[in-house]
Amino acid sequence: MNKRRYDSETARKEIMKQATFLFSQKGYNQTSVGDISKASGYSKGHIYYHFQNKEKLFVLLAQKTMQEWYEKWVAKETTYTTATEKLYSMANHVLYNYQTPLLKAGQELAANPKSSPESIKQLYDLAIVPMSAYRSILQKGADEGEFKNGNIDEWTVLLGTWLGGLCQLTNTQELKTLEPLFNQAITIFLGSIIKGGNENESRINW
Repeated sequence: MNKRRYDSETARKEIMKQATFLFSQKGYNQTSVGDISKASGYSKGHIYYHFQNKEKLFVLLAQKTMQEWYEKWVAKETTYTTATEKLYSMANHVLYNYQTPLLKAGQELAANPKSSPESIKQLYDLAIVPMSAYRSILQKGADEGEFKNGNIDEWTVLLGTWLGGLCQLTNTQELKTLEPLFNQAITIFLGSIIKGGNENESRINW
């Protein structure tokens, strides 16, 4: 029984590893279950047994990617003390972790009329993770008197929308050249919520 569990977990990991590579290289539409089977060395039956279908496998991989994004942020967040510092660091984190290997494949799945509404919803729900992280920083700033009293939910939506819009520039520009723009976005945002003092004094070096 123990050996069977070990083999099952090994199969899952190898299938996920090879699927990630194929989705990243070929895209969602051009990657078939047969391709994943050949690359992983496991039969289509194994893939269907563990993941049901290609769609569910991809959603699981996307969720795993977002979890890794969050874990990286949590590890980084502890090195900063103030909410202002955290916001600048978050902007940098978003900039350098937006273009994931699975991003374009996910966009293909979402745009495919054959995709199930459930899978599309699960992909869109992934945005809850970064939005919750933004909200946590803003709430900390408000609770500790660093930021003004305000509507945290509205601030969260505005910050997420602004950073998300800026991320579209990563499709055409080098990430390093975008650092000043992301930094300036936070400076301008802070100008409307910071409580007293000069937000420019709180900038950090990434």
